[in-house]
Amino acid sequence: MMSVVKFTCAIITRALFVFVSLAAVWRVTWVKKGDNVFWLLTLLFLPLVLEMVVTLKRRKGQDYKWFSPPIFLFLISIIPSIWILELHHQQDQASDPQCKKLDSWENMKRVITLNETSTLNETSNLQNYLENINQALCSNDWILALHQILLILLIVGKWLLPLGGGVTRDELSQLLLIFVGTAADILEFTSETLSDVKENSPQLVYIILAVWTWSMLQFPLHLAVVNSKSDSGDEQGGAQKVSLLTKHSTDMWGIVEALFIQDGPFLMVRLTVMTYFDVFHQMLVFFAIKNFLVVILNFYRLAVICQDFRPSRSGNGIQGSAIP
Repeated sequence: MMSVVKFTCAIITRALFVFVSLAAVWRVTWVKKGDNVFWLLTLLFLPLVLEMVVTLKRRKGQDYKWFSPPIFLFLISIIPSIWILELHHQQDQASDPQCKKLDSWENMKRVITLNETSTLNETSNLQNYLENINQALCSNDWILALHQILLILLIVGKWLLPLGGGVTRDELSQLLLIFVGTAADILEFTSETLSDVKENSPQLVYIILAVWTWSMLQFPLHLAVVNSKSDSGDEQGGAQKVSLLTKHSTDMWGIVEALFIQDGPFLMVRLTVMTYFDVFHQMLVFFAIKNFLVVILNFYRLAVICQDFRPSRSGNGIQGSAIP
């Protein structure tokens, strides 16, 4: 029974990944005026489908310990579409002046009830309904929705995927909590910073999207919570010297994430926006200070770990030499 549940969860999760990626490609073809060449983006789904077949056959749907291939391949399948939508929106922001922003329940109801008098039993009526929704919604709302659904699905998908070998439920719960905080920071970075882009600063869009893409690489990795001590020195009863990276592997990876993948790059982008592109407002300064504090506190955390490790290592050496 348990294997059937794992098998079902593995299929449902990947099906959701493909469906959301397909919706992003469909939106790309619409904003590009029906250019069918963009349907070639669906070829990026093939590695995800192939991975599903291999994983279900060889691993019974189980994920890996340190790395999640389905999440990584999901990012590969959807990130190019989001890039195209973001670049198109920045280049043609005045193309949807009559769109309905999803900033009230009234506008939400109007979008949902488009063509409510027509039946959706026929394919043509369904196509017209979807076409009207595409025209009614603002491009920015479409893109923001894709960002939000992407981040939520990464968290829910990781929850649904069967656990990899060596990953406990406690570690999974910690990882999901980390994902929630990371997703909130990434969404705030893209939505707030892209809104500061001026019409004459297309290079800033590339910088922001590149940093956003780089930050998304945290989600396929499990190094923030999976402990490697059980695989190394613990089985030998402490007879073997334990290195700093082995003893504090999760802490070190958390510091690396903050300094080089998330808060460090976010701080550099925000400083660039304020200094080089001459954009300045209260929220931008606040989040720049927040990123700066995280970077400084992680350097402080690194110094504390290194200082605490030296006395313990020297103490172990003295104790070991006293044993005849």
